[in-house]
Amino acid sequence: MSTWTSEELDRIGAAEELKLASLRRDGTLRPYVTMWVVRAGDDLYVRSAYGPNNPWFRRAKTSGAGRIRAGGLERDVAFAEADPGVHAALDAAYHAKYDRYGPGIVGSVVGPDAEAVTLRLVPR
Repeated sequence: MSTWTSEELDRIGAAEELKLASLRRDGTLRPYVTMWVVRAGDDLYVRSAYGPNNPWFRRAKTSGAGRIRAGGLERDVAFAEADPGVHAALDAAYHAKYDRYGPGIVGSVVGPDAEAVTLRLVPR
């Protein structure tokens, strides 16, 4: 696995939305799903707004890999677990970036329940 460049972190982290596609068993990509993305330090994260049974989240966890598009970039990624100590920073990042959409939607991706549905995007 490789690391994100500063430019990739800046562009993807600043993007309003990210498109994510997980890999099927045969190696082809599933259709892209649009979601929010936040940056914490030198990592990028996504969370499932509708919990662990959201189809895109289940597929991403099962496949462990896919592709993202955001900020004019496209990159193959692995989907990794988030370190336990990062969740407060992620909550703050989601609030800072998306609070203008209101507490209902932002509330679906912050707090203790969101920790279990967090994926770290690792370039590959």
